[in-house]
Amino acid sequence: MSDKFNICIIDDDDIYQFTITKILQSLKLNKKIIAFSDGEEALDFMIANLYNDDELPDVIFLDINMPIMDGFQFMEEYVKLKPKWNKKITIYMVSSSVDPVDIEKANQISDISDYIIKPIKPNELRSIMANLEKE
Repeated sequence: MSDKFNICIIDDDDIYQFTITKILQSLKLNKKIIAFSDGEEALDFMIANLYNDDELPDVIFLDINMPIMDGFQFMEEYVKLKPKWNKKITIYMVSSSVDPVDIEKANQISDISDYIIKPIKPNELRSIMANLEKE
């Protein structure tokens, strides 16, 4: 993987979007950071850029609880469309939910790399991005 990543944040919390964007920018590993307030917006973007690897994200930080299309609904649609992208996309589910049902449901989806409980600490984010660089 290249040393600069297209990073996608899918979360309806504006403050969280701002905070994680600032942390990611401080790590200087991003080529581009795009943010969406719900899964449907993100999915529409990904479908519109289906064959444009330069626009598709390398990594997605996905919230669970959002209006319109939540994180699990996004994943249902993502799994259907995944064979169409030519790009490996790493997905982390990031939520404030500590509900074992949510954690187990996320762990059952093979396309989710990990379940992270908010807030993501800068060192945790640095570690995630360092692991992506090794791939």
